[in-house]
Amino acid sequence: MTERLYYEDSHMKEFQAVVTACEKEKDYWKISLDRTAFFPEGGGQAGDCGLLNDTEIFDTHEKEGIIWHYAKAPLEPGTEVLGKIDWNIRFSRMQQHTGEHIVSGLVHARFGYDNVGFHLGDPEVTLDFNGSITREELAEIELQANQAVFANLPVQISCPSREELASLEYRSKIEIQGQVRIVTIPGIDVCACCAPHVERTGEIGLIKLTSVQSHRGGVRITLLAGDRALLDYREKEAGVKAVSVLLSAKEDRIAAAVERLKQEAFDLRGRLMSLNLARVREKAAAVPEGAADPVFFEAGLDMDTCREFVNLLTARCTGTASVFSGNDTEGWRYILGSRTEDTRPLCKYLNSEFSGKGGGKPEMVQGSLNGTQEKIMAALDSFRENR
Repeated sequence: MTERLYYEDSHMKEFQAVVTACEKEKDYWKISLDRTAFFPEGGGQAGDCGLLNDTEIFDTHEKEGIIWHYAKAPLEPGTEVLGKIDWNIRFSRMQQHTGEHIVSGLVHARFGYDNVGFHLGDPEVTLDFNGSITREELAEIELQANQAVFANLPVQISCPSREELASLEYRSKIEIQGQVRIVTIPGIDVCACCAPHVERTGEIGLIKLTSVQSHRGGVRITLLAGDRALLDYREKEAGVKAVSVLLSAKEDRIAAAVERLKQEAFDLRGRLMSLNLARVREKAAAVPEGAADPVFFEAGLDMDTCREFVNLLTARCTGTASVFSGNDTEGWRYILGSRTEDTRPLCKYLNSEFSGKGGGKPEMVQGSLNGTQEKIMAALDSFRENR
């Protein structure tokens, strides 16, 4: 059994230990110690990383009471080592995990929901609950969670007896065999947990709930705490400042500025569509009545206008009308239409020749492809010659 120093002091960054075993496993070594401050993967939290002397530890796991430190190089059993936790990573995980306890405790107290899933990933933490939570309710939970942080409440660790547990109301996602370790945040949460936590809630700094979405009959909430919440704020602040400069608008007015741009773009698209419709009607009218297989290549036509163009052409022409919108560099979107022929064979042929995709009904198909106007015209001519 490995002595767990992280239970004695969750803030221990360095420790002395002796190597008790070293085993080769695939392309790495598993190293066990008589004592360790490295937390192994468990409770939704990843295993610690750091150093044993100068040997890098990239992960930590537990099996049958022994904590194994995963390394790219071996260490001789009996070697005395100085263990160093990658403290920035460990402390961030403790901030996230204790923040999760606060949020889960508040959700359980308010709604009676259970936390049925927890993943402490990088950079986000996700919490799954077996009930619905609105965005408005989430904002209220976030405010309460940060009030608990600002109150700098103690994070209490206890290992009660079976008799004491029988009379204790606490959260637990799984049935625990053996000693149960209880993490208590007074007035907020009482939960069974094996992971290290901050000593007081003030160490979390900030809790930000960034999203809530439906998930398996309940909801999934995304959480950022401490350093991750600060980084998220900085990134979003930089984005807001950049947009503010681009729009020449004050930061608190960029939403209104974007709304104005959106309306202007909508109006411009409407004008452009009107101009394009007038243009294609003029071009269609210029095609002689009864002309066979008209083909047009146009730049910047939306598909609705292309469809209208094809309809106008098929009303005047025989065979199949083909309209392509795009350019040789970025590719072409196309619509093929006919009142007398099945357009699907030509669609299939073009797609096979130009790595395209698309389909439709006999009277009209649409799709996209990559090729030059010259080669597409040659392919159309070849198809017609051989049909």
